[in-house]
Amino acid sequence: MSAAAARLLHVAVMPPVLPQTALLPVTTPASRGGGARITLALSMLAVLTTAASVGAATFEPQPLAEIRSAAIMALGAGDDEARATLDPALRLARCSQPLQAVASGSHMAQVRCGDTPGWRLFVPVRIHREADVVVLTVAAASGVPIAAHQLVVQRREIGQAAGTTFSDPSALVGRIPSRALAPGLVPTEADLSLGAPLRRGDPVVLVSRVGGVEVRVQGRAMGTAQAGGVIVVENTSSRRVVRGRVVADGVVEAVL
Repeated sequence: MSAAAARLLHVAVMPPVLPQTALLPVTTPASRGGGARITLALSMLAVLTTAASVGAATFEPQPLAEIRSAAIMALGAGDDEARATLDPALRLARCSQPLQAVASGSHMAQVRCGDTPGWRLFVPVRIHREADVVVLTVAAASGVPIAAHQLVVQRREIGQAAGTTFSDPSALVGRIPSRALAPGLVPTEADLSLGAPLRRGDPVVLVSRVGGVEVRVQGRAMGTAQAGGVIVVENTSSRRVVRGRVVADGVVEAVL
């Protein structure tokens, strides 16, 4: 082995010393031709290795656990009842200030870093939450007031519910579905129509049920109520005043 080749081998096996910008070619008579090309390749490799080492040492990624926690807190849930989904390979620059997060939907949070430059990320969150809620035992038709016999209270998972659920069946009696609701569904406020409110002096049909007999008479509202609400009604024939529940537009069922 020539002396020039030995020197090239010595350069190739020596570990790089940081910081380092480049290795200059060896300028000897033997450095012409193939020797010069080998020296240039080794010099470029040393520069790239040094740059990668310095970059890896200075980049600090944002911990994914902190992004998940921020997203879950934005939706008002706890770490024990929710899971935020992130790509394990995600690498964002660590924020120099506390992360900011807001809910952008019932199951989505926006997490951002306020640095300049910063970053913004939408994080899907799945919430697991159980509660005793009102459930439909039979189908409820659109536009038809819900009756008490259609409802039951059960323990259900409501983390993915699209709206406010109900825990008291009486709050749903007389409410009008805005769409057909299937048996086993947990009704939410979003499934129901408020209907036209009754105002004082509005004419109504007063319905009374005793046993299997139904009696309908004309009445007049003595107050204001939405569908499903309780209102005082005067029987225009007998002038008797009774309390009832608004079960449909202009229809009040007497509460006996």
